[in-house]
Amino acid sequence: MNIGEAARLSGVSAKMIRYYETVGMMPAAGRKANGYRDYDAADVAALQFLRRARDLGFSMEETRDLLTLWRDRSRPSRDVKKLVERHITDLTQRIQEMKAMRDTLAHLSKACAGDERPDCPILADFSKGGPKVRAH
Repeated sequence: MNIGEAARLSGVSAKMIRYYETVGMMPAAGRKANGYRDYDAADVAALQFLRRARDLGFSMEETRDLLTLWRDRSRPSRDVKKLVERHITDLTQRIQEMKAMRDTLAHLSKACAGDERPDCPILADFSKGGPKVRAH
């Protein structure tokens, strides 16, 4: 199948498919006589795997590691679990940081009258550098 069909079936854009080939996450596709890339069901499965990992927030490096583990049928599942648990820890920390940012912005927004006056505690806080926002 051509790259457009592989993109449609996998949910990965043709541009990203070419990128994954460039960075070595996907092997270079075979070529048809006309020079067009030629993909098969295994390629689509790998692309679906890549899309799912990226949708779940894994970095490119983590996704590469997961893909390597997925392709290695002799790998112990503990290696996969360890990588996923590390990602969960990272996500939890990022969620806490984002909640702290939300809380800070909500506080600043409440302090701003939001009227015709130029005084704005939001901008005043930004210009002073404000306190570092920390996760709870």
